[in-house]
Amino acid sequence: MSTLTLEQCIASALEHNHRRPASQFAVAMAEARHQQAMSGYWPHATLKAGYERLDEAPNFIFPASQMYVPPQSVQVPAGTALINVPAGVLAPVAVQLPVSTPAQTVNTDGLLFPIPEQDIKLLDPEVIAASVDVTWLVYDGGMRRGFREQAQGYKDMMTQEARRTDMEIIDSVKRLYFGAVLARRLNAIGGETLERMEATLTLTETMYKEGSGTVKKTDYLDNKIMVESLRAMLAQLEKNEAMAQAALAFTMGRPWQHSVVPADEDLPWLPISPDLNNLVSAAYQFSPDWGKLEAGLRAAEGAERTARSGHQPKVAITGKLHRWWNDSNSGAATSANKSGYSFGIGFEVPLFDGFMTRAKVSEARARLNQVREQEFLLREGIGLRVRDIVLGMSAAEKSRQSTHEAMTAANENRDLNTRAYQAELVETENVIRSQLIEALMTAQHYKALYDHIALQSQLQLVVGTEIRGRLVRE
Repeated sequence: MSTLTLEQCIASALEHNHRRPASQFAVAMAEARHQQAMSGYWPHATLKAGYERLDEAPNFIFPASQMYVPPQSVQVPAGTALINVPAGVLAPVAVQLPVSTPAQTVNTDGLLFPIPEQDIKLLDPEVIAASVDVTWLVYDGGMRRGFREQAQGYKDMMTQEARRTDMEIIDSVKRLYFGAVLARRLNAIGGETLERMEATLTLTETMYKEGSGTVKKTDYLDNKIMVESLRAMLAQLEKNEAMAQAALAFTMGRPWQHSVVPADEDLPWLPISPDLNNLVSAAYQFSPDWGKLEAGLRAAEGAERTARSGHQPKVAITGKLHRWWNDSNSGAATSANKSGYSFGIGFEVPLFDGFMTRAKVSEARARLNQVREQEFLLREGIGLRVRDIVLGMSAAEKSRQSTHEAMTAANENRDLNTRAYQAELVETENVIRSQLIEALMTAQHYKALYDHIALQSQLQLVVGTEIRGRLVRE
């Protein structure tokens, strides 16, 4: 068990409450989804590499065939040729003599050449290959923008959800902290009332046994019944105080065995003068619920844009670099085939998809209109909620003033009745009633103080900002 101030409890809850990490992980997921959507604007490159061992070298069988050469007739024109005559035949030295050749025709018959079956090896069995494929979508009809708007909207929604989680934790800690203060005060009031009732019971017993007879045994028994009933109620109040301290510790993220005792002894009175219109305007500006709905509206608009892009063509630039290694240098394993590159541009035009795209657009548009209607409902709901809290605070303030007056009067009434009872001027019933009424009025007064604090905390949660700080600034 430890004693902490409200600020220490809030700081500890924001550090250890398990709801907070869960909301932060949701924000991280939304940010990652947004980055995924943004990746569509960049070209995508993929490196592929691999080693492959075939059981045998791939080949190509060129089947046996015959090559037919048709009969041909070759015309040889007339001409002149030089003939070398060695030395000593016609002259002591070698001479060249021109010889005229007549025109002639050479005829050949048709021939049929058989070609046997040929086994051509294409590759070596071991192949190592690598390639880089590049794809860049240059036009998509708004698809990427729609995905980006959806992801950004989802990210903003999760951010607002995380902000709401923090505010809910702070609201819970505030209400439980002052709830524990209230439980302690009620337990103290019960203990003080029990002590007075026990003293009255002792006095009643004495007056019954030794007095003038104005106090009867029935008065003593009625007083004893009230004392024992109050003792039973005090046990319940002690249990409520312990559970309030345990609930505060649990909200702060501590184990169930722990308890936190508030450092404040009394419930503070923090009056404010809220302006309803100003608070509702602030709620539209700062409320996490309103921010979440606006983000959802942007996401729905992005979904509609993505659906409408299904009617638009898509254009992409593609490219590829490849290289593979093989010990063979013939067949398909030529240097021209082993390495190279390619690039191109491709486009896709939707022609007919069975009206699926039209249905997607209708669905997205209906969802967008649904969110717009929810915006209207939330606008009215926030205004009504703020109005309800402001009216509740006004009622709690009036109740505090009335209960304070009643508590003061009940205290004086109890004191007068007690002194009059000692002089046997009033009935036992009056003394008991005055003590019970004093306890009841005191409890109602502290309950009104707590209600005012709890309503302030709820108003801060609904509006989405520190109310007192905002009112001071304005």
